[in-house]
Amino acid sequence: MFEADVPEKDIEKAIEQLTEKFSADTFSFELIKSGGGYQFLTKPSYQASIGILLKQQSKKRLSTSALETLSIIAYKQPTTKSEIEQIRGVNCDYSVQKLLEKELIEIKGKSENVGRPLLYGTSDMFMDYFGINDLKDLPTPKDFATPDNEIGSPDQQGETTSPD
Repeated sequence: MFEADVPEKDIEKAIEQLTEKFSADTFSFELIKSGGGYQFLTKPSYQASIGILLKQQSKKRLSTSALETLSIIAYKQPTTKSEIEQIRGVNCDYSVQKLLEKELIEIKGKSENVGRPLLYGTSDMFMDYFGINDLKDLPTPKDFATPDNEIGSPDQQGETTSPD
């Protein structure tokens, strides 16, 4: 409709002004960068009250199997259903269907493998749901690694001492 060229610096300045304006205590929401764009989101101090009022939090929770399936897709994308099932060791039809319905994943194309199975990947809604701007923001497997303890070495609970 409007074919105007607006300089990027003007847009950035306007976003800064909006962010500053809505950071005031008089507003229950603020402007947050999320999913590669900007959203008005409830400030943390108001979330509990609004959560009770709307009771939407319980409706948005993902099951353990859906989270497992989603994490495999996020880290291995694009991936096929059979690759997910090979990793999980169980059928994942239901989880994939629910994730598609919630628009957290999307079909990215077809594999060149026999039967040309569908390839799945995360969607923009996935980014918004988890509040990340890029897949690089996902934790790496080393973030989950636990240090190995050796027999006879001191552990975090206390050190072994020898009697004198």
